[in-house]
Amino acid sequence: MNAPFPTQAPIADLQLDNVSFQHRGQPLLAPTSLTLSGCQRTVIMGPNGAGKSLLMRLAHGLLAPTSGSVRWQGATPIQAMVFQRPVLLRRSALDNLTYVLGIHKVPRAQRKARAFQALATFGLTALAHRPARVLSGGEQQRLALARAWLLNPDVLFLDEATSALDPAAIKAVEDAVLKFHASGTRIVMTTHDLHQAKRLADDVVFLHNGQIREHSPADTFFSTPHSSEGRAFIQGELVW
Repeated sequence: MNAPFPTQAPIADLQLDNVSFQHRGQPLLAPTSLTLSGCQRTVIMGPNGAGKSLLMRLAHGLLAPTSGSVRWQGATPIQAMVFQRPVLLRRSALDNLTYVLGIHKVPRAQRKARAFQALATFGLTALAHRPARVLSGGEQQRLALARAWLLNPDVLFLDEATSALDPAAIKAVEDAVLKFHASGTRIVMTTHDLHQAKRLADDVVFLHNGQIREHSPADTFFSTPHSSEGRAFIQGELVW
């Protein structure tokens, strides 16, 4: 099924120039530069505390860098983000979607049909009138993805979106990611799961201690990582 908004123009490149971030004087991300181009599926990886979620929030604009700049090389694209724990309204699954359509000025007469289309796309039709916050973790993630789908985003950010899910729910989310990508959406996601990264990634950004140590095609990273930390990480060793 088609998304409810027209397809956007080619996605602008995202440029991070010498970006750093500090919190209460503590450096969390060292000055770093990164360019994300085209309609790739970028997976950000690294050990706990490496700065993965921080880098994603800076890229998405949820946080402002302490220094450096984050900018799009062209028109700012439509963006959506799905978190590890979805932020859902105290309303039904259907109402969570019609609310978003209302914010985006979709005529009231069209909202319910479009919301049901999104629910059907993600296998949630039977749960339309159930309170969103009593859904299972996997169902909540699919609802968050359905909500993002309504925006027809140019870029979708996912922060550890499958980390607390069972295998069936993980597959459902991964299928959704592929659905977004097939519709022309650029994917930027964090994950600890090497197998998931191998299934989904076109390119990998590997962080360690708040620094980008590698950015390379996925095949290159998983076969011949350039950094000692990257080699240790994919071998399942502790990386300090």
